[in-house]
Amino acid sequence: MKKLRYAVLICLVLFNCKDEKKTNIKLNIVTTTSMITDLVKNIAGDHVNLQGLMGSGVDPHLYKASEGDVSKLANADLIFYNGLHLEGKLVEVFEKMHSQKTKTIAISDALDKSTLIGSEYFASNYDPHIWFNVTYWKQASQFIINKLSEAVPEQKSVFEANGKAYLNKLNNLKSKITSTIETLPKEKRILVTAHDAFNYFGKAFDFEVVGLQGLSTATEAGVQDVQKLAAFIIEKDVKAIFVESSVPKRTIEALQAAVKSKNHQVTIGGTLYSDALGNEGTAEGTYIGMFKYNVNTIVNALK
Repeated sequence: MKKLRYAVLICLVLFNCKDEKKTNIKLNIVTTTSMITDLVKNIAGDHVNLQGLMGSGVDPHLYKASEGDVSKLANADLIFYNGLHLEGKLVEVFEKMHSQKTKTIAISDALDKSTLIGSEYFASNYDPHIWFNVTYWKQASQFIINKLSEAVPEQKSVFEANGKAYLNKLNNLKSKITSTIETLPKEKRILVTAHDAFNYFGKAFDFEVVGLQGLSTATEAGVQDVQKLAAFIIEKDVKAIFVESSVPKRTIEALQAAVKSKNHQVTIGGTLYSDALGNEGTAEGTYIGMFKYNVNTIVNALK
């Protein structure tokens, strides 16, 4: 019954919004995750009206659109979302948007699917945490440059200039974090977190990544999962495990307690930003700042 009411709400809001005339000459763009909002902001600047649905600490796996969100989406000229079923509970909304001929764009369409990490836990059959591969984020940047230039051709030169500057920043980011990671011996590159958001990071920088809850936070970790991972931590002599900003810390605290019950010690090395950026206005509230912070936190704790 609740699902039916939600579907009716979407239809009503769409019906009421679809015929409203837009008085603002700027393109209305809506983005889902904070990573995508930051990316579009860097390329579009103030030449568009940009609204992000998900803020700091918001888990996109479990996010459900409010009536206000549906209104924003219905009035958008362009919607940028991650795709690969990251925003699982928004799929129904995006289908409604498509039926209203609103242009929805999945940035994952910029990538060669054959290079992605497979996953049986998502309807897309791929791990959706693509932002943790800087090379993928560069490809997504160029994709957005192209899409914005198609939508607002008179601002193409601006988007291309902003995009070029941002791509240079991403190149510098990759160089910086690579240098930092190289200070950590390969045998210590074991990253244990609340859920498997970091597989692309692990693949790019030679980390063994283990998540307590698997790829999606929609799945709960059981007692056997905790005990199995505790045994792994002891066997590998892992020094630190990590909380995630968008995932309740109780699961990692339970893992730490399980390790302690076996007369072994593991510290909580800090909080990592996984499915959302930090607070707006902070360094961690940007993609580049988030990535630097995560790498420094990981390397310092595991050393």
